[in-house]
Amino acid sequence: MTLLAQPFLAHATTPVLRFEGDHALARKAAAIVAGSLLLALCSWISVPMIPVPMTMQTYGVLLLGVLLGWRLAGASVLLYLGEALAGLPVLAGGAFGLKPFLGPTAGYLAAFPLAAMLVGWCVERGWARHVAGAFAVMLVAHAVIFTGGLAWLASFTGVEKAIAVGLMPFLLGTLIKSALVVATGIAFARARGRHR
Repeated sequence: MTLLAQPFLAHATTPVLRFEGDHALARKAAAIVAGSLLLALCSWISVPMIPVPMTMQTYGVLLLGVLLGWRLAGASVLLYLGEALAGLPVLAGGAFGLKPFLGPTAGYLAAFPLAAMLVGWCVERGWARHVAGAFAVMLVAHAVIFTGGLAWLASFTGVEKAIAVGLMPFLLGTLIKSALVVATGIAFARARGRHR
């Protein structure tokens, strides 16, 4: 069996983390909050670039889809964005408030919940059951983020410059982060299997 054909998740149609039985609702709520904190941490890992910083945010966004499924991942990303709007310094560079949602990065931020939900939705339907499929799902989710980001960024810079500064510098990082999400998902799934 080649690496790309190996199983990605032990249970191909469920997210890595499942919350059943007693106190499931409380654990789901805790997972949503923990996911928003993970995104804050990922956003603080940043390589300064103008006008869009390169961060680990998209890694965190996509990983939440793998770990939590589409509903909880979407809720977690929305909570994260709500925290930023409420004044918590959770965005890249410690940004917060309304300004980031009106500036050049707003399109990327708006696409984050969609990307997280897309990954979770694909995982729950078995479309990421093997490494190759999982990697493809991560690339499609990144494409969703770039589409939203570039559409908005182009209104500030024009289409050509938006592509030059908002896409091209991040292509290698996108490949790396997509592979990292897959690797992290496998690690979480294996760890969970050992502790069942």
